[in-house]
Amino acid sequence: MERHLDDELKELHQEILKMGVLTQEEISKAIEALKERDRGLAEDVINADVGIDKLELMIDEKCIDLIARYQPMAGDLRFIATAMKVNSDLERIADLAVDISQRVLELADKPLLKPLVDIPKLSLIAQEMVRDAIEAFVRRDAELARKVVLSDPQADKLRNLIQDELINDYMSRDPSSAARAVPLLLIARYLERICDHTTNIAEDVIYMVDAKVVRHRTEDLRKNP
Repeated sequence: MERHLDDELKELHQEILKMGVLTQEEISKAIEALKERDRGLAEDVINADVGIDKLELMIDEKCIDLIARYQPMAGDLRFIATAMKVNSDLERIADLAVDISQRVLELADKPLLKPLVDIPKLSLIAQEMVRDAIEAFVRRDAELARKVVLSDPQADKLRNLIQDELINDYMSRDPSSAARAVPLLLIARYLERICDHTTNIAEDVIYMVDAKVVRHRTEDLRKNP
C-alpha cells in the first residue's frame, strides 16, 4: 500500500507543478498583452481559465481521495493538505491574471497614460515568487520558501510607488486621466495580490517541511532565518 501511495504522491507533485507552470504562463501573457495592448492575447488568458479551473477541481478531488483511501499520517498528510492549499492559491493567482487581462481590454483602444516601467517590474517579482514557491513545494525546500516570504515587502513597496505616482502625478492633476489610470492601479493591485497568494504558498511549504507555523509571524522569520 505504501508503494502505491508514494506513486500517487509523485503524480500529485507533477499535477501541482503543471498548475504552477500554467499559472506563470498566464501572468506572463497578461502582462505582455498589457505592454502590447493586445486584445487577442488578453482574451486567450481569459479563455484559458476554464481549463485551469478544471485542473484545480481534479487536484482537489485527488487529494481528498488519497486521504480517504490511505489515511496518511505525519509528513504525507501534511504534504497532501499543503497540496490542497497550494492548488487553491494557484487557481486564485490564475483568476488574477484574468482580472489583469480584463483591464487590458479596457485599455486596448486607448493611448497609454505613461510608459510602462514599474508594472512590468512588479510582474517580474510576482512571476519569480510564483516560480520559487512552486519549486520550494516540489523540492520540499523550506529555505527557498523563506526567501519567497521575505520578498513580499518588496512587492508591496513597488505597488505603493505605482499607486502614488498614478494618483498624485496624474489623476489629481488631470481628473480626465482616470479612465486610463484606474485600470493600471487595479493591475498593480492584482499583481500585489498575486504576491500575497504566493507568500501563502511559501508559508504552507515551511509548515509542510518543518511543521512550523510562520503565517502572521513574518517578523519572527526575518529575525530567525
